[in-house]
Amino acid sequence: MVGTPGDGTERRRYLPIAEHGLIGDLRSVALVGTDGTIDWYCCPSFDAPSVFATVLDADRGGCFELAAGGAARTKQFYFPDTNVLITRFYTEDGVGEVQDFMPVSEDSAESERHRLIRRVLCVRGSLPFRARVAPRFEYGGQPHTLRLVDDVALFESVSLSLGLTATVPLEVDGADARADFKLSEGETAVFALDQVSGEVAPRRCPIAEAEEQFGQTVAYWRRWLSASKYRGRWREMVHRSALTLKLLTYAPTGAIVAAPTTSLPEHLGGERNWDYRYVWVRDAAFCVYAMLRLGFTSEAAQFMRFVTRHISSGDGKPSGPLQIMYGIDGRTELPERELPHLEGHEGSAPVRVGNAAAEQLQLDIYGALIDSIYLYDKWAEPISSDQWDDVCALVDWVCEHWDQPDEGIWETRGGRKNFLYSRLMCWVAIERAVRMANRRGLPADLPRWQTCRDTIYRRIMCRGWCESRGAFVQHEDCEVLDAAVLMMPLAKFIAPTDPKWLSTLDALTEELVSDSLVYRYDPRISPDGLRGDEGTFSICSFWYVEAMVRAGRVEEAQLAFEKMLTYANHLGLYAEEISHSGQQQGNFPQAFTHLSLISAAFNLDRALG
Repeated sequence: MVGTPGDGTERRRYLPIAEHGLIGDLRSVALVGTDGTIDWYCCPSFDAPSVFATVLDADRGGCFELAAGGAARTKQFYFPDTNVLITRFYTEDGVGEVQDFMPVSEDSAESERHRLIRRVLCVRGSLPFRARVAPRFEYGGQPHTLRLVDDVALFESVSLSLGLTATVPLEVDGADARADFKLSEGETAVFALDQVSGEVAPRRCPIAEAEEQFGQTVAYWRRWLSASKYRGRWREMVHRSALTLKLLTYAPTGAIVAAPTTSLPEHLGGERNWDYRYVWVRDAAFCVYAMLRLGFTSEAAQFMRFVTRHISSGDGKPSGPLQIMYGIDGRTELPERELPHLEGHEGSAPVRVGNAAAEQLQLDIYGALIDSIYLYDKWAEPISSDQWDDVCALVDWVCEHWDQPDEGIWETRGGRKNFLYSRLMCWVAIERAVRMANRRGLPADLPRWQTCRDTIYRRIMCRGWCESRGAFVQHEDCEVLDAAVLMMPLAKFIAPTDPKWLSTLDALTEELVSDSLVYRYDPRISPDGLRGDEGTFSICSFWYVEAMVRAGRVEEAQLAFEKMLTYANHLGLYAEEISHSGQQQGNFPQAFTHLSLISAAFNLDRALG
């Protein structure tokens, strides 16, 4: 039970990040803990202020508790091949479950309701249940009132109003709503939380309607997943990753968020806490690759339209024609601020909203994007003449600007450097555009592009290689190793069996790999402008698997992959990082991790035959 600080009530403890499942409606998501509590929910969109946020402050964040009364063991799983989440409660008197889901509606008016349904069932014996709905609007910073109107509990604040209906009696407890009820075997209760406004009136959710919407939601997800072409060894994990990436898609624009949360710490007690509820061009472009691999072309097409709308001329903009990230509606202003009234997960302050990295220069995004356009043109449908004009403008800009220092893929706040990975992805941008032009006979300044591409190649081979380390390094004229160079053979820049690459792979294995887990770099050797340690970076761990596959070290790769799967949570979900004790760290779940899992599984399957 959450209590206001100092009121004498029991203080609710934090669930570990990994002890959560995810539900959503392609506009926002909710995190549901293994104890049945919704710990995180933003309404009406991914990047809207939170309504429930006990994952960031156990006392002030707000939550929706729903659980069996008394002592209970719990287990959590997804209804097969869907994003419908089930939390089961096992007690001495029986077994109950809560089915959590958000209907995905094609009807624009109904989708504005942003309905969240919680079905409670007693499947064996007889069980008491308790519910407590305690929203805290605007990240816990805006007061609200609560009133009962025709059995609808209306939570009203200046910026947002929510309506709660239930098939059991609700009681008002200050600014919160409560319900205590008992179910016998076969009985059901339903709670439904809606956004309400002038156009969306409160509406009850009878048991029959909840059952119907449950069936429709199950059918939606199974229909979507049936388009997958993956038939490999790790089907369950790959499909869970695909379903998770789909949940991170904002349907109205085709945007794909990096993660649905903010400020979950990369290190408990540290300051590496960031807001990931935005569209990173790099992350979303890699998502397109993963979706195309599996056969989901419509998601790729929607993202292509999103990007096309937001490419500018680049004149006078330090980041060029593209920002590294956008709001889910395409907005470019994402001012970063701290919320000092929230203590942060397990006391890990600060809690941040917005992201100042939006103003950084990260040249690698051009390679990630043009590579995804190249694959879309090859595997889905030919890009249009207007889209080709956009590609040409991007490549021309890259040819002019590739040789300047930037903040790099890891968004360091310790100053710009000549990062190898940024050079590599500039090479990819030009090389893939040359391929498209040659394959389709499209007009392009090929002599200039090819000269620039070859210049970048020579620069990397000359100044990115460190003879004393016997490895490619993080940035020019240094000896620091960086896991981002694992992309070199994956991007087809260098042969995966080239002696220089195999030497680099051995050096990375010795210095940055721990039981298949890969650190992105050592911040003690390469200061990144931030205090505190971090865990291993899961996308790098899957890149490592793929690099070993391509190098012919298939048995080692398979073992590393199987070990990585053991670090997933009970539902197959991953955060950004893994701590030294094997705990999930950082925002959760992380698109980057899941898309790299898909790619690693696909390539490992192919190598195993």
